[in-house]
Amino acid sequence: MTTNETDAADVGAAETDAAATDSASADASVPELSVATPLDVPGQPRLDLDRAIEAILFVSDEPVGLVALAAAVARPVAEVRAAIARLRQDYDGTGTSGEPRTDEASVDASARGIRRGFELREVGGGWRFYVRTEYDALVADFVLTQTSTKLSQAALETLAVIAYKQPISRSQVASIRAVNVDSVVRTLLGRGLVTEVDTDAETGAILYGTTDLLLTNLGINSIEELPRISPLLDDGQEGFDSDRI
Repeated sequence: MTTNETDAADVGAAETDAAATDSASADASVPELSVATPLDVPGQPRLDLDRAIEAILFVSDEPVGLVALAAAVARPVAEVRAAIARLRQDYDGTGTSGEPRTDEASVDASARGIRRGFELREVGGGWRFYVRTEYDALVADFVLTQTSTKLSQAALETLAVIAYKQPISRSQVASIRAVNVDSVVRTLLGRGLVTEVDTDAETGAILYGTTDLLLTNLGINSIEELPRISPLLDDGQEGFDSDRI
């Protein structure tokens, strides 16, 4: 090999090394693309983590924990926790929600929303939507004026179970009645006849009890004045374990 050929080879190798270095530098400056998850369905728009969590919480009647949410969206708990924080700020009007993306232009961080009439609260180890406190009375009046005065048979039966077994969770009521009672409990809540009184220490389930409005409608001063129900049951105390009933 001649001297000129050697020089040309050296120059070529140097150019190749420089190109590789430039390529590595370019790769380092480009953010890594978002990792695909089960939220991504082939042929469908990519689902946003914040919106996915929002949709799940919207249809949930009970508080949903971080672990359950993480399992539903197949994301780490830390990412779900961050998404909850963004949603709360969005609803409070102090920030914006939307999963940070590295594969597209980010949303203007200076943008701010409006304070919503609802908020996300952590209750019983989970998250759930609630009407903001300042709108409680307004919403209660609206619900009461929009409902009829007559309760269905299912609502009456569910109300009786709650009255005699309170505090009791929705799943426990369903177990006694052997039917799903979600919509019925929502009706009773809307009528102001039952309310959330506590949460189960082990499961985090909401426990329900009756309100003073029920006592007023029944014309009694205390729940202790309810008539004994065991004499009316074919099998005595079946389904109930309180001497009072």
